Amino acid sequence: MLQFQPPGFGQRVLKTSLGVMVYYEPVILPSGRGSSLPLVFLHSLGGGSSAYEWSKVYPAFAADYRVIAPDLIGWGQSTHPERHYRPDDYFTMLSELLDWLGEPAVVVAASLTAGLTIRLAIQRPELFRQLFLVAPSGYSDFGLDYGQNLAARLAGLPGLDQIIYQLGAANELAVRNFLEQFLFADRRRLMPETVAAYLASAQQFNASYAALASLRGDLCFDLALYLGNLRLPTTFVWGEQARFSSVTTGARLAALNPDFIAPVQVIPEVGVLPHLELPARVIGLLSGVLNADLGAMSNN
Repeated sequence: MLQFQPPGFGQRVLKTSLGVMVYYEPVILPSGRGSSLPLVFLHSLGGGSSAYEWSKVYPAFAADYRVIAPDLIGWGQSTHPERHYRPDDYFTMLSELLDWLGEPAVVVAASLTAGLTIRLAIQRPELFRQLFLVAPSGYSDFGLDYGQNLAARLAGLPGLDQIIYQLGAANELAVRNFLEQFLFADRRRLMPETVAAYLASAQQFNASYAALASLRGDLCFDLALYLGNLRLPTTFVWGEQARFSSVTTGARLAALNPDFIAPVQVIPEVGVLPHLELPARVIGLLSGVLNADLGAMSNN
C-alpha cells in the first residue's frame, strides 16, 4: 500500500516468525538528522487498519528520528496467515520488530494495539524508551465483558463471520460508514484517500482473519489489571468524542499508575482517530513529549 504513503517514504520488509512484516520509513534520510532514536508508530486493529493510520503524523518526525511505521502481521500488505490470533501473536511480532531495531524505542500506538503494547512493555521494558498512546484499551476494562456484545457473538459463528466481514468491512460503503459513524467525530474531515486506504487494506487476501479476531473479542482483556506494573514514562491522549473507550475510562486507567502515566491529554471535538482527524494536534503533543525527553537526555 505504498500508494497511500507520504512523499519520501518507501516500503521495506522484515522477516518474522509469523511471516513478512511490511514497514515504511523515509527513503532519503535527512543530512544531519538530530537523533537515531527509533520512533515506532503502531496502528490499531479494526477492519482496514494499516500503517496509513499514522501517515499524517510520522512525516513530521522523519528529520529528527528513525521513523518506522509497520503494517502488523495480518494487516495492510504484511503476511496474512490463516490463524486464530491471540495476544501472544502480537507480543511475538512486536518483540521481534523492536529487537531488530537494536535499541529502546519510543512507541506510539492506538486503541487495542496500545493496550497490548503496555502489556509487552511490562514483560520486556528493555525494548522501550517511553510510550505515547492514543486511547489505550483492552476493551474489557474494569470488568466490562466485551464478549457479550452482539457483534462479537455473531462474529463467532462459523460461516456468518465471513459474511459479516464482507458486508461490514470489505466494501466501500461499509468502510465509509464505519469511519463516519464510529471513528470520526466530524465526517467533513474524512478524506476520500482515507476511505480508499482502509478499503485497500480490508480487501487484502485473508485480511478477515486478523480483523475478525478483534471483532470476536479474541484479543480483549482488562487493561486495568496490568497498568499498576508499568514502569515506563507514558502519555495518554484521548479524543473527546471517542466512541469505544471514553475519556472518563482513560482517566480511571491513568489514575492506576500516576507515577509513570501523565494525566490524560484530551483533544476536543475528535473521535477515536485524532491522528487522522486533527493530526496537527497530535503532532504538537508528541513533539512536546519528545522534546522533553531529549532535554532530559542532554542533561544526563
